[in-house]
Amino acid sequence: MSRPFYFEILSAEPEKTVAFYKTVLGWKFNEKGPQAYWPADTGPGGEPGINGAVMGAHFDQKIINTIRVDSLDDVLAKVEAAGGKKIHGPMEIPNIGLHAYCTDPQGTIFGVLQPAAPAD
Repeated sequence: MSRPFYFEILSAEPEKTVAFYKTVLGWKFNEKGPQAYWPADTGPGGEPGINGAVMGAHFDQKIINTIRVDSLDDVLAKVEAAGGKKIHGPMEIPNIGLHAYCTDPQGTIFGVLQPAAPAD
């Protein structure tokens, strides 16, 4: 069984969105990489919950949940066989894994991620 482990909040004004969640919920953010993407630390690692990020609004949906999977290729094949679509990717995120965005048959966007193998 695959579980959600990450979320992304899409915003037309990501800097304002980051400021909002810092102020209201105390989340900590870091800008990462060449794209406007702010990973969010939402709480201590030993507590239940997931971390996420704020990014620009390049999809019509406001929240995207990402699900960890064992095999991205297998899941992408299942998505299409079940009436969904792959809409972006796969792309490699260095030291994180292989990621793609998909939609279910009703058009809801979700991410799938096959984690990178641990470094030796």
